[in-house]
Amino acid sequence: MTFDRRRFLTLAGSAVAAPAVLPATRANAQEVTLKMHHFLPPVSNGHAKFLKPWADKVAAESGGRIKIDIFPSMQLGGTPPQLFDQARDGVADLVWTLPGNTPGRFTGIEAFELPFVPNKRALVNSLALTDYAEEHLKDEFKEVKPICFWAHDHGLIHANKQVKTMEDLKGLKLRFPTRLAGEALRALGANAIGMPIPQVPESLAQRVIDGCVVPWEVVPSIKVQELVKYHTEIPGSPTFYVATFILAMNRAKYDSLPADLKAVIDKNSGLAAAAMAGKVWDEQAVIVSDLVRKRGNIITVLEEPEAARWRKTTEPVIEGWVKTAKDKGLDGEKLLASARALLAKHEKAA
Repeated sequence: MTFDRRRFLTLAGSAVAAPAVLPATRANAQEVTLKMHHFLPPVSNGHAKFLKPWADKVAAESGGRIKIDIFPSMQLGGTPPQLFDQARDGVADLVWTLPGNTPGRFTGIEAFELPFVPNKRALVNSLALTDYAEEHLKDEFKEVKPICFWAHDHGLIHANKQVKTMEDLKGLKLRFPTRLAGEALRALGANAIGMPIPQVPESLAQRVIDGCVVPWEVVPSIKVQELVKYHTEIPGSPTFYVATFILAMNRAKYDSLPADLKAVIDKNSGLAAAAMAGKVWDEQAVIVSDLVRKRGNIITVLEEPEAARWRKTTEPVIEGWVKTAKDKGLDGEKLLASARALLAKHEKAA
């Protein structure tokens, strides 16, 4: 009887203790679902080769406690220029967007979008921009929790006529991607036209525009290689233009995470995420340019003396930005010097 009594007490004690243990286990397995919103289709490289792999990596490293639902093509509503405010206001927990979608709002980051300042390679631009943001952009982006910044590789001119000199640009109707790229094109003699990227294919087909300025990675998604035959590259670095990007998180949502889940997000932020994104754009540049060349399209690389003319002609765009920055209380010369120094640093290291 003594043995049975002890066994009964042991079993009874286990039964009483069990309910206290289960809630604690569930608490430790807390799950967080985050909504990510962006403007590209799910077949795009930005979605398929960076944003989804990044989200999957975060989920895996959190042991499944963080789940990220991605809503491409503006499925949560609004327009691309509203994405940053959607992250700020909590309409989405994470957004991927271009600061340049709201021209003049984020002046400090524009140092990397100035003509003939950025590097030809996305990886170099992305790592340099991430360091630059840590030093100079905390106040500019304080309304959100930046996960990472990056910039794509060199932008090219894609047109229905060959562009070999500045004179070939005169009057050419070219869709521009950023405010400063538009100013640079105008300085070079082109007729710069702003429009959302989804409108480019139809505008090219109907000859509303003669061409566009985008990196290689974008070309297949909007069928540029089918709509124009000529592509002009600017040799080496610095290059004509790049656009900057941000993956941003709602700050209150980030602050609400337990410390160990914040650590997962932090581990996949900054330089690590910027490098992940930059490599995608550099890889696609090689793949797409090869495809375009095999298709029979003509790729022209500017002669160095001609490229020097372009650099000289667009210098007033840089001078104008420095003045604009000063009017907004920023030391544009210091920001530009910092950007160039960081680009040189990462070019050597990459």
